[in-house]
Amino acid sequence: MARKHKTPEVSTPHRMTRTADKAPSRAERRAERALAKRFAPRLGWSGRFSGRAPVEDPGTVYTGPSTQAGAIYPFLLGAGLPPRGVPVGRDVLTGELVCIDPSGWTGQLTTNPGVWVMSQPGAGKSALVKRICLVYAAYGHMPVVPGDVKGEYSELIRGLGGSVVRIGDGSNRLNPLDSGLLKGHIKGLSVERREALLDVLNSRRQETLIALLSTKHGLGRTPNEIERSALDTAVHLAAAGQPEGIDPVVTDVTDVLRAAPSELRQKLAADGERYQDLTRSVIAGLDNLVGGPLKGLFDGQTTAPLDIHAPAVSVDISALRARGNDVVSAGMIATWAYTYSSIDSARSIGLMDRKLVLPMDEMWRALRSGPGLVDAMDAISRLNRVTDDVTIYVTHSLLDVEALPTEMDRAKARGLMDRCDTWVIGASTEEELLRVTGKRQLTEQERMMIGSWASATTTGLDIDPTHDGDGQTAGRDEEITRHPGRGKYLIKVGTRPGIAAALELTPTELQLYRTDNNQRRTTTTGGSR
Repeated sequence: MARKHKTPEVSTPHRMTRTADKAPSRAERRAERALAKRFAPRLGWSGRFSGRAPVEDPGTVYTGPSTQAGAIYPFLLGAGLPPRGVPVGRDVLTGELVCIDPSGWTGQLTTNPGVWVMSQPGAGKSALVKRICLVYAAYGHMPVVPGDVKGEYSELIRGLGGSVVRIGDGSNRLNPLDSGLLKGHIKGLSVERREALLDVLNSRRQETLIALLSTKHGLGRTPNEIERSALDTAVHLAAAGQPEGIDPVVTDVTDVLRAAPSELRQKLAADGERYQDLTRSVIAGLDNLVGGPLKGLFDGQTTAPLDIHAPAVSVDISALRARGNDVVSAGMIATWAYTYSSIDSARSIGLMDRKLVLPMDEMWRALRSGPGLVDAMDAISRLNRVTDDVTIYVTHSLLDVEALPTEMDRAKARGLMDRCDTWVIGASTEEELLRVTGKRQLTEQERMMIGSWASATTTGLDIDPTHDGDGQTAGRDEEITRHPGRGKYLIKVGTRPGIAAALELTPTELQLYRTDNNQRRTTTTGGSR
């Protein structure tokens, strides 16, 4: 009969404790050796071929660029953007949600809330800008479109419950010298406060007239220093001659210049024919602003004032396109001056404290209209960090900034780009991307990605059995042509690596964001329809 051996109960380190007067048993020593083989000492096991180290290795840290480290670990990606703000879409590489938040990033990822958006026409710039306006409106911002050239924001503004003012269709006029809400509240201010605000208001009126005179329907050039001095005095006299609560109009300033009051003649140090020679050109330019192609636009009081208490506002000047590009340029200058003057005036007397979203679409028109709008953009971009107004500059190419006549104006336009920490780049040509690299560093992979969005790689049709070009449901037997870069953007924040995102519109957005009336062609297997 086999003898049963009793297994020792010693199995854990705390069972190994012993007193000095009791020697360890054989079973305890065996358990200690087994435990030592299980856990290595700090310098490794002793003995031959045991890997013992005489000195503890502190470890070595290696650094290297992603082009080299990618061979060791080929799954390196830049950190994603914070998941808050305006959802753009999915990262085209990782599928992660990509958001853009120019207002929330200020002071953290960026230094200002300016955004520069550029891509080829028809690639979806306006759709992204409208989504930013829509989501920021829910956050409490006020979308303001000071001059909607194509009328494409009207549906969105109305959908938000906002106010849309149409200019140029014969129903409404706009007074470039309008004071906005000040004319109804300035009477209750103190004398010192009232005089200070009137001085600022008259200075804005003068700058507006100078900008309008710079267009082809005014003087066709920037007024000289004598003409500026005459305008300054004439604007103040025209404003002082109006009844309480009534703003001067362009013809009031012209009447003052023609009347040649003593204050004006003394300031110019001229009389008689000499005075007429100095003021003849500026009088003719002001007459051009209220006659000819501009007749009915700026020759009277504002008939449809902006409702700055509405959730959003827009000035629709799409009807001016039928009168020519020069009329559109003059209309943009007048509507911008009127809109910003109304908002600044309301802020100055405490009637408004909301942050704004300013989509400056069709920027190429603004830049080519003359120095007036460039100066306005420059002033806004310098103050948006203080007011936290999100300004979005939308254009097709960096060459648009070179369309200005003087180097000083071109330098101001370049400054707009430099003060935008956030860039959104859509489908662009390789030549354009090389110009962008001079402003924002793009890697070779980023240029290749954006360049692949610029045009289709084949002449065949891409099959999308679910959606057509506008996102509407299509039949399974239909084939559609979809631009490869439509709705795709590379978001560059400062010097960080770019994040590529693809925008998907919701059914509601498809109704609000439509920017053209062209019916995209769909084909079936039997031919076109």
